[in-house]
Amino acid sequence: MKVAIVMFDGVQALDVAGPLDVFAEANANLPEHQRYEVSLVGRKAGTVTCSNGMQLSVPFGYADSDIQFDLLLVAGGPQLPDSQPSSEFLAWLQKQAHGAARFGSVCNGTFLLGHAGLIDGKEVTTHWADAGRLADEFPQACVQPDRIFIRDGHLFTSAGVTAGIDLCLSLVAEDWGHELAVRIAKRLVVYIQREGGQSQYSPYIGAGKDEDPIISKVHRYVTEHIADALSIEQLASAVSVSRRTFSRLFSKYAKVTPSAFVEQVRVDTARKLLEDTDSPLKTVAFKCGFNSATQMRTTFSRRLNVTPKQYRQRFRGAVGTQTRAYGDASGHVASVGLAQMR
Repeated sequence: MKVAIVMFDGVQALDVAGPLDVFAEANANLPEHQRYEVSLVGRKAGTVTCSNGMQLSVPFGYADSDIQFDLLLVAGGPQLPDSQPSSEFLAWLQKQAHGAARFGSVCNGTFLLGHAGLIDGKEVTTHWADAGRLADEFPQACVQPDRIFIRDGHLFTSAGVTAGIDLCLSLVAEDWGHELAVRIAKRLVVYIQREGGQSQYSPYIGAGKDEDPIISKVHRYVTEHIADALSIEQLASAVSVSRRTFSRLFSKYAKVTPSAFVEQVRVDTARKLLEDTDSPLKTVAFKCGFNSATQMRTTFSRRLNVTPKQYRQRFRGAVGTQTRAYGDASGHVASVGLAQMR
């Protein structure tokens, strides 16, 4: 199977290295005639400098060969959303995608697919930090910001950076079965299927609270009264407007209801306490305005697809160990203690 990973100056090294390692591990377990033939394709032959300074050799540029690849993956990079790809490159990308059995992107490589018109009408994902912009620039695409990876027909897209490993493990499983994918996951010491979505990695809601003074004031008030039962009347009074005006302005600028906003602030505050303290879950729930630890667990599961306990295990910043899980050949989950990931 001929595989192309499309890259460029400023590419995220792990967007390339992750898929390469998955396919290399697969090849170590496959007979020669079934192995993946992986090629690095650049805008031109030569050396590509990754965003971390690493340099990679690119054997040929996209215009140097008439090979039709079976699988085409476009890598991402921090500056990629601002790039303006040439019409010649986009035409090549379109031709390759239409001729490939499967095509897709890692991280914000989805933007290049978007410029080539390959995500219109499709469900796609990308790095959580770029999901909003992707949706704005390509409104005909259905952007799912919380997914680790998505398949829509022949199109595969993944979340940021290491999610390229998740994506390629799923491709190997599709090609050669779950057992081989599990073997590779164990070898790479990663999850065969990651629990939860990107929301658990994204920054807190406060990052965008200054877009409008009303939202900023409400965020400050909710944060200062996080343990209280909060009503719309209280929030409207806090920003000195009527309930009707408050509801109209809040809907316009926050894009969510006041109750959903308050719930998100509670979750964000709880996330911070779970990361920074050893407080019992009941205490965290009480401090953040949840009626009980059970309600906090339900809210976390709905919003982040992980429980508060799981969140703390993954993101607690203190000393100790984390337990990471992987599936065995039967799909069961086994666990192995690892040093705290940094």
